[in-house]
Amino acid sequence: MDKAIEAEHLSKIYRLYGNNKDRLKEMFRFYRKEYLYKEYHALEDISFSIFRGETVGIIGTNGSGKSTVLKIIAGVLNATSGEVKVHGRISALLELGAGFNMEYSGIDNIYLNGMMLGLTKEEVDEKISKIIEFAEIGDFVFQPVKTYSSGMFARLAFAVSIHVDPDILIIDEALSVGDMYFQEKCFEQMKKMVRSGATILFVSHSLPAVRNFCKRVIWLEQGKMKMQGPAEMVCEAYKKYLDEKNENTQIQSEMHQADVTAKVRNKICISSVELNKDVFYTDEDIELSVGLEIRIDHPEFGLGIIIRDSRGEIVTLFNTIRDDLVLKGKIENVKLVIPNHDFLEGTYYISVNVCDEMVMYPYDNEEYIKKFRVNTRTNQSGLPLAEGRFRAKHRWVYAPQEK
Repeated sequence: MDKAIEAEHLSKIYRLYGNNKDRLKEMFRFYRKEYLYKEYHALEDISFSIFRGETVGIIGTNGSGKSTVLKIIAGVLNATSGEVKVHGRISALLELGAGFNMEYSGIDNIYLNGMMLGLTKEEVDEKISKIIEFAEIGDFVFQPVKTYSSGMFARLAFAVSIHVDPDILIIDEALSVGDMYFQEKCFEQMKKMVRSGATILFVSHSLPAVRNFCKRVIWLEQGKMKMQGPAEMVCEAYKKYLDEKNENTQIQSEMHQADVTAKVRNKICISSVELNKDVFYTDEDIELSVGLEIRIDHPEFGLGIIIRDSRGEIVTLFNTIRDDLVLKGKIENVKLVIPNHDFLEGTYYISVNVCDEMVMYPYDNEEYIKKFRVNTRTNQSGLPLAEGRFRAKHRWVYAPQEK
């Protein structure tokens, strides 16, 4: 398969000076003096290849180097070291305003961008009616683009980018400012381009958009190559990374195991908490066993279990008293079974509480004593079975009309 883009050992280093005067003096090297600066590595030794006809996504947190690598590929930036080879005409839709003269009208910018991308005036003449029709900004096309809203700007920029017959199209979050109708129109056009053999490099913070549109994904983090591979696999790993990164640090510090020796005066205490697994998939049974030490005769008590997400927010809770079940006697073990669970993908934390039968006071309490992970199952196309806040049991009812 022919390669459309080859990136070999790309690095980009910026010098960060204490003030702009030092930057200017360093540029002209007054008195041969060295000025203090810090080096910021926006990219470090990045290598990858993109083949003709591929749709490749680039993901990563803010400051990971996504825009930097796109600008180097598009020729807007020079790499500090390394090399990029681009085979074919490239059209890049980077941040809004890139490549446009704000004082010129929309029409003038169409010609300006077209010729910057290698078209002759005659070739732009042939395409301009289609560009204007696709952009759908009406008579604003004759007005200076500085008067445009961000949505109008995105419409015109995208219309120009796709109508110059590029071999490679680069999209960097620019579609996020458009309305839903225009985003749908853009994605449908990009699908047509893919079917015709174009190569698309797509950057977005929307994981569903990247996962569903791209076949392969490159994950950059802090300027380094974190992972590359099939879209579903990389997006799944990235989502787990974000979940772990966003976990409440207080939760981590409070994670512990029950210490029975520290509860010498407790009349009932939690001696152990065990899960049947640490990692669950959609629809599996979750079994939580709570060991108890009963130090009084004829006790009546209740057991409560709280499940929190990685932000420390309560997802759900279970309580025997709420279920009209009062535990009586010296019960040494209580098991909670959640059959065919519907938790969505993420990390969850378990807190356990033992209280009197009136829920007036606690006998014992263990916060964040266990943690488990849920991984989603996917459908035949590789899409998660559910996303959002919860997965509801459901069924589809429909009757196709007979012709």
